[in-house]
Amino acid sequence: MIDTEFDIKRAREETKACNKIMHFNNAGASLMPIPVSSALHEYLYKEEELGGYETAGKKKEILDNFYGAAAELINCEQDEIAHVENATRAWDMAFYSFKFEQGDRILTTIAEYGSNVIAYNQQAKRYGVKIVFVPNDEYGQIDVSELENLIDERVKLISITHIPTGGGLVNPAMQVGKIAKAAGIPYLLDSCQGVGQIPLDVDEIGCDILCGTGRKYLRGPRGTGLLYVRREMIEKLEPPLLDQHAATLISPSRYEIRPDAKRFENWEQYFAGKAALGTAINYALSWDVKITRDRIYGLAAGLRDKLVDIDGITVTDEGVEKCGIVTFMASQMASSKIKEVLASQGINVSASKGSGSLVSFQQRGLSELVRASLHYYNTREEIDAFVTILQKILRNTI
Repeated sequence: MIDTEFDIKRAREETKACNKIMHFNNAGASLMPIPVSSALHEYLYKEEELGGYETAGKKKEILDNFYGAAAELINCEQDEIAHVENATRAWDMAFYSFKFEQGDRILTTIAEYGSNVIAYNQQAKRYGVKIVFVPNDEYGQIDVSELENLIDERVKLISITHIPTGGGLVNPAMQVGKIAKAAGIPYLLDSCQGVGQIPLDVDEIGCDILCGTGRKYLRGPRGTGLLYVRREMIEKLEPPLLDQHAATLISPSRYEIRPDAKRFENWEQYFAGKAALGTAINYALSWDVKITRDRIYGLAAGLRDKLVDIDGITVTDEGVEKCGIVTFMASQMASSKIKEVLASQGINVSASKGSGSLVSFQQRGLSELVRASLHYYNTREEIDAFVTILQKILRNTI
């Protein structure tokens, strides 16, 4: 059910492109609201007027706001937060800090993000690590009973994708956290599609590490992301890359790594993006993520209900809890062609051949899907128009 009390007027007035396009590609990159784009432009203008270093000095409070905002968003301490240029690099900086040995095991999901699987395989090639894909349950999400049965002394990391890119499911991250904590195994959660879309509390989830991006449901600029590392875990992880921001050179042969999560950062950063990401997080908090989650879920459920009534359409979303990502395919037309024709009508979606969820796609026998991902500024009227246009496309009347 869609919240009728949600201030859709404000949401759309503060999103310039709403009157020009129908944006159903929020799992790719959402539309920035005016306060966020203004923060980004203002910072860049100051760099133009004053210089980069000088602007960073004068805007230190605004830049530091990012850490407080991110900590509030996921319920942690500011010294557990790092600003990284995207979620994948944030994930990499954490993952590649683990020291694996021959025979160690990494437990992960069938619907794991493709870049993460590449990293697992790289470490398997280097160190003889074994990658174990935990089977799905009957709903297509990670089977927590199977996960628990796979726990033994060889398991050195549990690493899962919270919301897979190629479908609407939300993996039971909290249940995974309880198993990881009981076994004393580090738990890495890729919540790239979760941050901004659903409420996140790292204490409740029980993860030791979490990564997220700015460009998706947080509505921030591209080239921004965040990394959370639990304080007790920070000192155990030496980042794979260090510079004079992450560490201090003490002598020609000795350095000291800083004690907080900023050890995972670079000295040179996208400062304008960092300022805008802090603004984007504050903006998300001003709406209340629980309220916007309900709005997004309601819109997506409405779209699924309409899609299943269209001849030839198969909705492919899995999971007990389904989010704002809606995936489907049509027997009449290739997904890439549907995307192309929708774009000609001012409608943004994405089409995936499964590179981001290869293991899942292969197991499910999928080749290509349309992904329509909704945000709180989308409307029921847009969904109705989307469905009408999609039906015309499938009948070849557009």
